[in-house]
Amino acid sequence: MRTGVHNCHHGSADTGDELDAGFRKRKPGIEFLPVRIVHTERGSGRMSDFLTAALGFPTALFSFALLVVIAYWLLMLPGGGVDGGHHGGGHAHGHAHDDADGSAPGGPAGLLAAAGLGGVPVSVAVSLLITVAWFLSLAGTSLLHTADWSGPVRLLPAAGVLAGALGGSWVITRQLVRPLRRLFPEERPPSRLDFVGRVCVIRTGRVDSGFGQAEVAAEDGSTAIVQVRTDDPGLSSGATALIFDYDAEGEFFRVTPFDAALDPGLPAV
Repeated sequence: MRTGVHNCHHGSADTGDELDAGFRKRKPGIEFLPVRIVHTERGSGRMSDFLTAALGFPTALFSFALLVVIAYWLLMLPGGGVDGGHHGGGHAHGHAHDDADGSAPGGPAGLLAAAGLGGVPVSVAVSLLITVAWFLSLAGTSLLHTADWSGPVRLLPAAGVLAGALGGSWVITRQLVRPLRRLFPEERPPSRLDFVGRVCVIRTGRVDSGFGQAEVAAEDGSTAIVQVRTDDPGLSSGATALIFDYDAEGEFFRVTPFDAALDPGLPAV
């Protein structure tokens, strides 16, 4: 009996030693747990600092603009469309407000071109401006937070960050736009001069030196009713005429009778 009890107690001691050894082996693993908690707290602090900088002045001005830019591209990219604002023009042949050469820029595209940011769609240039300004402003605002400035004292440096972000964004975007221009070759907008040399169909009962209209087709297949004048008699509704000149002052085309059978653009019979 004693031997059995002794063996039992001895076995318990051995088991305890094994448990102690196992605990000592696992003990280093337990010590890493507080380290992980510290990292999590640091991550939360960094996220809090980021949100404070992104939503503080002046970065908040660009943060909301950046959200608009992101929303715009999320809507545009699935459809494969990019706003080609620098091309302009459309199919406005024959309208009085079009310039004779179709080259007069205006609106946002004209402003960007004057700032050296032309040659790319307006959406691309504006998106780059806002994105770069946001990053620069975020970096400057983060530096202001490390300086621990608060109250009215912080307004002057914050205004400096705003001005620096705007100026720096313009300089950087101007450099980024240069290689991007190759992806967006400039297209000459449609012009009334594109109709010169084309055949038109008279749509009024008569055409003379002071009256007449005709229908002409553009290169893209669209048609327009234009004012025409001629000194040659015999042109009436349904007749074909050749446009050979454009009078920018009177905003009309000069035409001459033309036999449609002689049009080299018609297929051979």
